[in-house]
Amino acid sequence: MLAPILAGIVAAPSGRKFSLLGRHLARFLHNTLFIRHNNPPMQNIRAARLRAIIDTLESGLVERRQSVRLCLLAALAGEHTLFIGPPGTAKSELARRLHTVFRDARYFERLLTRFSVPEELFGPLSIKALEEDRYERHTDGFLPDASIAFIDEVFKANSAILNALLTLLNEREFDNGAGRQRCPLISCVGATNAVPEDEIADAFFDRFLLRLPVAPVSAEGFGALLDAGRRRNWAPPGPELTLDSADLARLAADAAAVSVPGDFVAVLAELRQHFVAQPIHVSDRRWVKIVWLLRIAAASEGRAALALWDLLLLPWLTAPDAQRQAAVADWLAARLGVREAFSPARLTRVVEAFEAQLAAELQANDLDYDESGRLKFSATELADEIGDAKGGAAAARMSYSRRRRYGDSHIGARVRQIDSLLERIAGYAREITAQRGDLAAYVLHSLWLNAALTGRAAINLEATAAAIEQLAARTRVARSGFLALPRLETDNGREPEPVAHESLGAT
Repeated sequence: MLAPILAGIVAAPSGRKFSLLGRHLARFLHNTLFIRHNNPPMQNIRAARLRAIIDTLESGLVERRQSVRLCLLAALAGEHTLFIGPPGTAKSELARRLHTVFRDARYFERLLTRFSVPEELFGPLSIKALEEDRYERHTDGFLPDASIAFIDEVFKANSAILNALLTLLNEREFDNGAGRQRCPLISCVGATNAVPEDEIADAFFDRFLLRLPVAPVSAEGFGALLDAGRRRNWAPPGPELTLDSADLARLAADAAAVSVPGDFVAVLAELRQHFVAQPIHVSDRRWVKIVWLLRIAAASEGRAALALWDLLLLPWLTAPDAQRQAAVADWLAARLGVREAFSPARLTRVVEAFEAQLAAELQANDLDYDESGRLKFSATELADEIGDAKGGAAAARMSYSRRRRYGDSHIGARVRQIDSLLERIAGYAREITAQRGDLAAYVLHSLWLNAALTGRAAINLEATAAAIEQLAARTRVARSGFLALPRLETDNGREPEPVAHESLGAT
């Protein structure tokens, strides 16, 4: 509809000024209507840009996909990464590549030994300042001046260096003489073969939000490693991909607006309680940083809220070593998307309670009465089974051979209760189906997640769905069993107490 109008305005024989106005109006409407509504949103552009950066960083590396992604995510969140593993596993290469992502970023790298001195990291003392009775350092070109830093063998430094690093990494400040110097540090990448256990090392270890064990390439990837060794033409991201301070500020602003759903907080609180029994210590400061990093992950993918599946990143953010990280991964894969109130184990116990009640009612007997209302007796029915020297086997005995019968009120009450259970099971089956679809959609757009972890979560949801369907089938069989109970000819109006079982209230 707009096209003929615009064409008419431009072609109108009312003079040059009106025609020029028409062209400006046409251009304005084109820019407003076409570009705004046909170009992808800014969030999609950001996600595509980050995906291209990740592909560039991963190029030529073998079995370092997750390390590359999480190291970049930590840097976007302004956090630090610690690689834990033997020499020769591309730890320094990952840090050098990370530096190329950030425009105009200054890079600093140092290998520490037990003989390292503060001057190696923080710069030499200023002779001029000493002459003026001031103790200051020239920090240009050293760690306090760096945007991305790589410190190899970080725990081999002495306590004086580690104490200075604590403030620099956390507050981005360096005590230089009588004052504090602001540092432009975006992210520090540390590397170590092992983490020592002492008080100072523990405090320094806690400064690294991301702890990534790095192992040698597996036997399956060895051939690819040898092939990658002959290709040494890796090129860093181009200028159109690199990120500047404005990009980071916009990402942080979007992350601050990401909401944290209640079910997300509930699982996080459950995991925190789970850590008490492990024990895995996660400080309050670390929990706050974890949620911020997950907000950055969501904002980078254009999401307005955190998803349960973001929690699959937690093994590397909480547990200190590979063994305990694997245990956290197991807990998350089994727990996410499966509410405890409707877990297969709990539902199984509830269904078993109904099956046990049905069995008891089927096996129940009543006293048998004759037509005159008197109890029937039998002198010989049990004679072959009971015998004694005094002839007690011949004594008259009551017969208990008649199956108990139930009124319509009794059976109706049982069926209503079991129908309520079936309705709950069907609702949970729908919930599991929705969770499986949600996870599949999440995986399609995720920049950061480990495919092995999402695959495990998907397998667990599939197994849960199958278990729920089997329990529903058992419940339907029990329902048919209650309907088939022997009935009284006339309803006595008696309703039984409900079958006792665990609560299925939502948690």
